[in-house]
Amino acid sequence: MARSLVVKVTAGADAPERCSQAFTVASTALAAGVAVSLWLTGESAWFALPGRAASFELPHSAPLPELLDALLADGRVTLCTQCAARRDIGPDDVLAGVRIAGAAVFVEEALREGAQALVY
Repeated sequence: MARSLVVKVTAGADAPERCSQAFTVASTALAAGVAVSLWLTGESAWFALPGRAASFELPHSAPLPELLDALLADGRVTLCTQCAARRDIGPDDVLAGVRIAGAAVFVEEALREGAQALVY
């Protein structure tokens, strides 16, 4: 059974420590060989847009653009459908590699055998 981790991050610049923890845990799991799916919801939805991660700063934390790049390269990054709609973000607006999907897909990933889900 393959291990996988689904991380749902609800915080953005409004709660930087919680946001950074989600990206750090997700990228650390990825580096350890775990299949990772990161879900951008709530205020973290803005990080699906080009350049937005570069504006995020938190002392003593890994740079968010580097963590996001790693997740886009070797994991899966999903923007919540409703969160995107509330912010007028469409498929043509997001970074290459970011998909937009809804709750049914999140539940499917979280309930997959061998999966663990975390919410930040």
